[in-house]
Amino acid sequence: MKILMVNKFLYARGGAETYMLKVGAFLESLGHAVQYFGMYDAQNTVGNRIDEYTSNMDFHEKRLSRFLYPFRILYSREAYQKITKVLEDFNPDIVHFNNINFQLTPSIIDAVYKKKIPMIMTVHDYQMICPNHSLYSIKDKKPCEKCIHGNVFHCMKGKCIHSSTTKSILGVIEYFLYRIRKNYKKIDLYICPSKFLESRLLLSRPKVYKGKTKVMCNYAKIPDLTEIEKISKIEKKDYVLFAGRLSKEKGVEVLTETAKLLPDIQFVVAGDGPDKKVLENIKNVHLKGFVSGNEFFRLIAEAKFEVVPSICYENCPISILEAQAMGTPVVTAGVGGMAELVEDGITGLHVKPMTAEALAETISQLLNNDEKLNELTENCIKKADEIVTLENYTRELFETYTKIIRGK
Repeated sequence: MKILMVNKFLYARGGAETYMLKVGAFLESLGHAVQYFGMYDAQNTVGNRIDEYTSNMDFHEKRLSRFLYPFRILYSREAYQKITKVLEDFNPDIVHFNNINFQLTPSIIDAVYKKKIPMIMTVHDYQMICPNHSLYSIKDKKPCEKCIHGNVFHCMKGKCIHSSTTKSILGVIEYFLYRIRKNYKKIDLYICPSKFLESRLLLSRPKVYKGKTKVMCNYAKIPDLTEIEKISKIEKKDYVLFAGRLSKEKGVEVLTETAKLLPDIQFVVAGDGPDKKVLENIKNVHLKGFVSGNEFFRLIAEAKFEVVPSICYENCPISILEAQAMGTPVVTAGVGGMAELVEDGITGLHVKPMTAEALAETISQLLNNDEKLNELTENCIKKADEIVTLENYTRELFETYTKIIRGK
């Protein structure tokens, strides 16, 4: 089978890119032909045979050309023309979209549709519902569902995209452009990593998405346990772990205040991001930076438990799956996709609402209750084999491709 993977970034930059690259690589290992289309960047690690990509757009640069971006992020003729060349050269059996907004635009959907090639999209966030992609109000600092029923104009008033009026206006225009051009009706299937995300899609536009969604929980990378001890033999150490991007929506401010409320408890933080500074100079917070490989998995496995204090509706956090795969309970907000992954009182605990005070109390109580903590840990170890692996995920995805192609 020939598969064209499409994403605006073609290198390991975030969750969507990691997902696409690993799935694509495994499909190739099974003997399928995989090519990629997206934006040109010197960091790209994958591509297509004829080297056709859209021009690079860096929204943080200060060159004069950036003032042309508003015209290019709404409907890119360049993207339409270049993906058409790739389609004509590669002639894929199916096109798999990931994150395409802004840099690639809905023009590429039109190009694939014109060629009558089947299309699926993995929905990595809430961009089809909400202009800022997160169902989160920057102004109110809490989840927001006003966009679900089409009330997106508040996005401009609340400056929901990067606290910028201009970017928020462009986001709203983009939202309506996709609707007016009926782009989302042209896609054959939407893969949703959580039931929560699927439910929000169906609430937002049931006529568009009904019968066109499939829930597939994300996969988790499972380490080679021959290089580190078996999960059941790993000795826990006296620290609580946070692993992920250090940004507001991930609950970094909550984590910071929680650490200050619990000065005698050690917090290990694996990750980087724009809000790293708020965690610096706190004596009981140990910043490890970006950690990978077996060193990262050992860090997870040796933690008493992991905290995921996100204040937005997370979709399907891989950090939770990785923790459970390593036999480590998770304390998280009981909302969005997080509530589906963590069984309250079984494989972790839910904190509602997710405030520093509530999280501090939950952490303190759990660390003082060895019996409960051991129970949660044992349950995670027992359920580790149920975590979806990359291999199983990709095989199910291929079966999905086949059904879509035959349906055409």
